[in-house]
Order: sequence, then C-alpha cells, then structure tokens
Amino acid sequence: MKNRYVLLSFDVEEFDMPLEFGHSITLTEQLEAGKKGLDAILPLLDHSDVSSTLFTTAFFASTYPAAIRILAQKHEIASHTYYHSWFSNEHLLESKETLEKIIGQPISGLRMPRMKAIDMKLVAAAGYTYDSSIHPTWIPGKYNHLRSPRTTSTLAGIERIPASVSPRLRIPLFWLSFKNFPYNWYKQLVIQTLKHDGYCCLYFHPWEFIDISHYGLPRYTHRIDGAALTARLVRLIDDLRPYGDFITLRDFLTEQKKCA
Repeated sequence: MKNRYVLLSFDVEEFDMPLEFGHSITLTEQLEAGKKGLDAILPLLDHSDVSSTLFTTAFFASTYPAAIRILAQKHEIASHTYYHSWFSNEHLLESKETLEKIIGQPISGLRMPRMKAIDMKLVAAAGYTYDSSIHPTWIPGKYNHLRSPRTTSTLAGIERIPASVSPRLRIPLFWLSFKNFPYNWYKQLVIQTLKHDGYCCLYFHPWEFIDISHYGLPRYTHRIDGAALTARLVRLIDDLRPYGDFITLRDFLTEQKKCA
C-alpha cells in the first residue's frame, strides 16, 4: 500500500440535469441515459485494481437491480437518497433499506443529490456511518462552503468525507473541473492534494460518459463527454496509480482507523 488513497466515486442517478435548465426530459429517458452511462464506464469499473463507491438513488437501483447487484460484488454501493429530483427526510432510511434489500449488504454512506445540506443527526438516525455531501469550496450560484472543513471530520457521530479541493486555494476537483481544466493542470492539482492530504475524493456521474450535447445544456457541462471523457478518465487513473491506491470511501475510513 502507498498510504495514499484515491477515492473514486460516481453518483448513479436519473439524468435530470436538463430540467435544471428548463428543458423537458421524460423520466424514462432520464433513467435510460443514466443506465447507458453506467454501461459506458463498466470497462473502467471492471479494472482489477480500481475499487470505487457508487452513490446510487434507490429509484435507479430498483429500476436496474441486476446491474447494481453485479457492481456490488466489487464496488461499494452507497445511498444517493431515493430520487434525484426530490427529497423528503423519510427518504434517508427508505433509500438505505431499499439498497440493502437489492444488494444484500449493509449501506454505510450517503451523498445528497447536488450536495444538498442535510442535518447529520437525521443521517445518524437513519443508520449511516459516513456522509460525503459537502464540497468545501465556493460554486457561484450553488453554495459557499469555504468555512467548512476541507478534509475528513466528525459531526453528530457521522464521519464526513468532503469532495476534495486543492490545499490553500480550495480549487474544486469535481466533475466540471475535470472536463474544463487543462488535463495536466488538473492532474497536478490532484497529485498535490494526494500528497498534502494523503487522499483525494473525486466524483463524477455515469451520464457524463455518453453524448449529452443535444439536451440544450451549457457548454461547460459537456465540453468533453462520451468516449472522449472515458478516455480522459482512464488516462487519469493510469497517471494516478503511482501515487495512490484506488479504494472505496468505506474502506478508506477503515484504513484511517487503523492508523489512528
């Protein structure tokens, strides 16, 4: 083990982003786009030394249970609540129970859709042990979490694993950065974060890895998509292998406890 960890994660969900920008898309098409994206990244997920965490809505998993069960054999399945487009507090427990029934394994982690703020007391009451619903940076028009802990912390008994941002300047390393920053600059920011923090938590969405250019979305959301984005992510994984091991968020917390 290199004692540094790449926490690769995907938000497996209905592709409802067009609705955010005033474009209609049926629920069936949302699900189909999400599934096509998941199929597109299967070769990447099947790679022998890459373990990832798939934050999955219970609705998506209920629609494609066989696919989620197969992925659960190698990767961690965590909760992305019940639906991507709407939420009630009851969905915390309902999504956890539904996912557990589908995969026959306990669900430990939660990530809220769109990094929505959530009371950690509710998360704990629903039986989760960790949360990855915080992005400790400023995204104009979305949220300002510059005062939030940049690395792992504990709140109300819940371990929190933020999406990674660079040291000092808190430059976000999320999906939009990956497709809009120059590749080598993005890679160096990730390596810098890995060396500084000992881990880097990155997140993407399967639907990014299909052609989404015809949905009327802003250019920055699909400047690179489909096969070109898949190749870019494969390249990143290859470039990061010398610097860290690819493990799930749940396994990362286990490793942290061993070193405590």
